[in-house]
Amino acid sequence: MAQRFQLAGAVALITGAASGIGAALAAGLAAKGCSLLLVDRDPVGLEDVAGQIRARGATVETRIVDLVDADAIRALPDWAQDRFGRLDILINNAGVALGGRFDETHLEDFEWLMDINLRAVVRMCHAFLPMLRARPAAQIVNLSSLFGLIAPPGQVAYCTSKFGVRGFSEALRHEYEGTGLGITVVHPGGVATAISRNARGRRPPSDPEAAKRAAVEDEKGREAFGKLLTLPPADAADAIIRGIEARAPRIVIGKDARNAALIQRLMPVGYWKTIVRLSGGNL
Repeated sequence: MAQRFQLAGAVALITGAASGIGAALAAGLAAKGCSLLLVDRDPVGLEDVAGQIRARGATVETRIVDLVDADAIRALPDWAQDRFGRLDILINNAGVALGGRFDETHLEDFEWLMDINLRAVVRMCHAFLPMLRARPAAQIVNLSSLFGLIAPPGQVAYCTSKFGVRGFSEALRHEYEGTGLGITVVHPGGVATAISRNARGRRPPSDPEAAKRAAVEDEKGREAFGKLLTLPPADAADAIIRGIEARAPRIVIGKDARNAALIQRLMPVGYWKTIVRLSGGNL
């Protein structure tokens, strides 16, 4: 595990590859000489990303998959085997968001988020473990979040999933310590992706006027959250790719994530009050 991971000639699979960090990772890994398996539920965005990368001479295969579908995930290793005969890097990047307090959240929406953000990560890793373990060196990269390090109010569902990704990844790393399989968990801060714009909000109340107010509040929340997402996806992808090459166990991306992680370590119980105070009460 001390040797750097050689990306040239490797085969990498990326979920959520149609936009944001996933698309930037695809471009960055292709530039390093990787062949790519790209997965997303957005056919138009996925083919656009794949077409741009193919135009630069890289080998790219795509598959439309909704990661809520466990059967579709179980079919992916056969697809990878058919296309390339191996897999060296698995990047579980796809993720969704759900805003609102827990008492305003419908459990169906909570389960939808957990299916994509956590259960799909577990299912993907389980499905591809035999193929990855067959390689002399392989790497699993699971994207958690800043909200896998700290837990702000209004993000109960998202935090549950991202803390789960963190715990799963760390335990899995310990199980494969000393083997050729490395596990990296990534904690990005505010990266400028479409996750806030595409986030589910509260289900509208039955009263029309209350529903209008809720819609306005949800939109304000999306706009406020979106303003915190400033780091270009390419910068996040570069940090992840460097981490893969170094076989880093953990990657914390962005000044906001690094500062929050430090505060949480120093004040594991009272960190949120400190973060709110340092923000001037704007959180």
